[in-house]
Amino acid sequence: MGTALTDHFGRTATDLRLSLTDRCDLRCTYCMPAEGLPWLPRPELLTDDEIVRLVAIAVTRLGVREVRLTGGEPLIRPGIANIVARLAALNPRPSLSVTTNATALERLAGPLAVAGLDRVNVSLDTLDPQTFKTLTRRDKHARVVAGIEAADRAGLRPVKINSVLMRGVNDHEAPALLRWCLERGYELRFIEQMPLDAQHGWDRAQMVTAQEILERLGAEFHLEPEGEALRGAAPAETWLVNGGPGAPGGGRVGVIGSVTRPFCAACDRTRLTADGQVRTCLFAREESDLRGLLRSGADDETIAQTWRTAMLGKKAAAGIGEPGFVQPDRPMSAIGG
Repeated sequence: MGTALTDHFGRTATDLRLSLTDRCDLRCTYCMPAEGLPWLPRPELLTDDEIVRLVAIAVTRLGVREVRLTGGEPLIRPGIANIVARLAALNPRPSLSVTTNATALERLAGPLAVAGLDRVNVSLDTLDPQTFKTLTRRDKHARVVAGIEAADRAGLRPVKINSVLMRGVNDHEAPALLRWCLERGYELRFIEQMPLDAQHGWDRAQMVTAQEILERLGAEFHLEPEGEALRGAAPAETWLVNGGPGAPGGGRVGVIGSVTRPFCAACDRTRLTADGQVRTCLFAREESDLRGLLRSGADDETIAQTWRTAMLGKKAAAGIGEPGFVQPDRPMSAIGG
């Protein structure tokens, strides 16, 4: 094992967020315009072999223990089950998960589970099909729900649901979303809307804050904080609901307050875009090119050292809300969630 991905603030990255594509089959209003975006040319994307090699370097030389496959929408990447199988065969084997909109999950949950995927995070912001259509500009709500159910049947648990609340659109649904997840044994995570939209139209004043979410949930459920010791480096603060898992009507809910309750001091993530660029943070404005090294014949240790050097430059905090904050040029779909 080589030197880990440690930065100047004493944080060590053990969680890799790996984007498989910048493309998506939805057009969520808080992410991209209706017409979509200029997608990366296919020759610029990492090949399957390049993905596996970079993850192998991460787990054998850099101490990465968890790999989350993201996008765009990662399930539209051809051959994703084969990529998962190859990553699951690495030694040491990383824990493998995927963040998905679930439109293709009903078809792929079984093959992904067989390939070695451990669990899924599914983005679902509403229980109402019409609101879903308004938010995503696509009529696929039933497919998403069917995909979530398929993931649960395939054993990709805990099935985690990620929800973004938007003022005047779906913010009234917070209690209903939690009740729906509790009834099915899913773990719900509310995420504050972040300034990562391609349109650069994010407005902090319109964002539904973590505190507002907790107040709305607290009006209908008993919430007991699980505490920082249990949280570790996880982005979500979690609460036991109505006595927690195992209690009647109980379970767990998380809130990711990226804007109003940032967790930068405990961050353990490193990121690779679909075109092979290292990013130290979702909001980073600098990238380090590993794809170029791969294609120029660099050996594994040279690539690993470039990755280490990139992570040394990680800033102390994302800086949202600070006077000098500038939204990154790449939107979320091009960075990878």
